[in-house]
Amino acid sequence: MPDTSADPLAPKYKRVLLKLSGEALGYVGKSGISLDETKAIAEQLKRVHARGVELAIVVGGGNILRGAQFTAGGETIKPATADYMGMLGTVMNGLALQDTLEAMGIQTRLQSAVRMETVAEPYIRRRALRHLEKGRIVILAGGTGNPFVTTDTAAALRGRELDVQAVLKATKVDGVFNVDPEKNQFAEKYDRLTYEQVIKQDLRVMDVGAFAICREAKLPIMVFNYKKEQAIEKVIAGHPVGTIVTG
Repeated sequence: MPDTSADPLAPKYKRVLLKLSGEALGYVGKSGISLDETKAIAEQLKRVHARGVELAIVVGGGNILRGAQFTAGGETIKPATADYMGMLGTVMNGLALQDTLEAMGIQTRLQSAVRMETVAEPYIRRRALRHLEKGRIVILAGGTGNPFVTTDTAAALRGRELDVQAVLKATKVDGVFNVDPEKNQFAEKYDRLTYEQVIKQDLRVMDVGAFAICREAKLPIMVFNYKKEQAIEKVIAGHPVGTIVTG
């Protein structure tokens, strides 16, 4: 890693997994990919990458479509099919993020759990690790390749597979709260939680499966607002941004 001894944003972690929802790359209140939002995130990732951090990114597809929207009105489209459609949306987001980063001079690799070799490599753990070691940003699309599995779970699984030191969950709120801050103005934010506190208080950090994976691996989870200035950089530097969940 480069010398960052005088850098206030010197990274605390060597290798991290960043979970980006599809909404982070989209417009507010409507579907599609916003090039402005994608570029804003890519610029942060570029600065993090320049500090020597190995970055794996799991992207969602909610800005393109959500599987639930096709099954809410009946059984015309089966739930499994709808989930596969959502996985294809994550690949579209991955392609957009990949080209945006490479336009900035950063080497990337897009890997998909749903095989489509004309646009993305198949996800292979050892290959992904090698890309990270060579300083490439690895973008992981297609979830796990299976229906009925959330992007949170895909992020937790990939984080454990790739031996990351922390899972970063980028959201549109400032961290983990005792109640929904978008519905209750008196919601209180937690700065730090243990896995046991999350379970005891039934807090929604990640879905149950994803949380169990991180807890078993003693993998720290950082929940933060990606919209805040230099948020990704500050979280990786260990600044008190958002909420950290650890043992």
